[in-house]
Amino acid sequence: MPKVTLIGAGSVGFTQTLVSDVLSFEALRDTEFSLMDIDAERLDVAYQWASKLKEQENLPFTVSQTLDRKEALDGADYVICTILAHGLEPFENEINIPYKYGITQNVGDTLCVGGIFRALRTIPVMLDICRDMEQMCPDAWMLNYTNPMSMLTWACNVATSIKFLGLCHGVQGTAGEMASFIGLGRDEVRYWTVGINHLAWFLRFESLDGEDLYPRIWDKLEKDGPPEDDKIRWDFARHIGYFMTESSGHFSEYVPYYRKRQDIMEQLSGPGFGGVHAYILDHYRTHWKPHAERAFKQIRGEEPIPFGGRSVEYASNIINSLETGELFRLNANVMNDGLITNLPQGSCVEVPTFVDNLGAHPCAVGDLPPQCAALDISNINVHTLAVQAALEGDREKAFQAVLVDPLTSAVCSPGEIRAMFDELFEANRQWMPQF
Repeated sequence: MPKVTLIGAGSVGFTQTLVSDVLSFEALRDTEFSLMDIDAERLDVAYQWASKLKEQENLPFTVSQTLDRKEALDGADYVICTILAHGLEPFENEINIPYKYGITQNVGDTLCVGGIFRALRTIPVMLDICRDMEQMCPDAWMLNYTNPMSMLTWACNVATSIKFLGLCHGVQGTAGEMASFIGLGRDEVRYWTVGINHLAWFLRFESLDGEDLYPRIWDKLEKDGPPEDDKIRWDFARHIGYFMTESSGHFSEYVPYYRKRQDIMEQLSGPGFGGVHAYILDHYRTHWKPHAERAFKQIRGEEPIPFGGRSVEYASNIINSLETGELFRLNANVMNDGLITNLPQGSCVEVPTFVDNLGAHPCAVGDLPPQCAALDISNINVHTLAVQAALEGDREKAFQAVLVDPLTSAVCSPGEIRAMFDELFEANRQWMPQF
């Protein structure tokens, strides 16, 4: 009976997905779930929902809830983390203060000013979780979904002994979008995707019988244009020669080309994650409510809980492979130990990784195309300084991470960046105890 602990289980929709995914495997039906969050109300919704699923499907798993992290971690085999550290107030600062200086962000959770400051306040929390794991479940796997993925994975791998994998649905989500664009399903394509989180490159995209599908994508793009809500990413793919993970809204924050001018954004932006400013704030304020309302209906028995399918999230497949030895391939965020030879060694990269009951086995993939490597390195330079700043409590390195950020440096002068940094640092100082 494996014990799976969910930290941040009050993210009701994500908890529903992950619990259902794990139980979709026959070998994992007797899993012990421990749900933990700091929000008792949201946590209880997740617990009631899981209890109702157990009753509805007559499954042998067990579930408990707790506000005590060490209690949840005690004896865990797998820890899945989906936290939003410190809530919305610092997040709003990270979006709104840069906006005063001309920097627009769509999501602000991976790079740019928002991603850097999110790392500075989230890394201490993640380190505390991992240190609790070292005490309560030292052999457990941490399967992390919290952003900024690269910087958290990097910090926790160098500062703790925990087996840590960073997981994202960007690769499989993008593969489905690329396939759909040319009239295929995700299960009708195969791909080889390499790079860093949210900026990994589809170096190969093929049909199951080996046909290179890029010519079909380029032909349709030339004929019909890009999807209305994803223009920026498709525009850039034409110029660099490869498709990259993440939506236009995310992607536009990692490069200096688009968000620096309003006319460019008006031409290429779209609804939601298509690139508009601050989409994510409204998303975070409201997105949990439909999940909770649906969960309440299911808890009351007004509608059945869907069960039997499996989402594109990797966590359940990893657990199944580690428990049973069944081979599974994913794209995982791991440390670059000779894996991508033209990216900085010791940084965090996202590469094809095989999992079985002996562990996780990242693939050595050689060089990225130089133009792709150049953009990834521009992001890794920010990761390097931000992680060092967070671990060392070095305010000047934190400023320098913002200074060399691709979008920030495209919009602001060094003096403006210093003023913006100082204002945001003071606004969020209470959530960055290492300083």
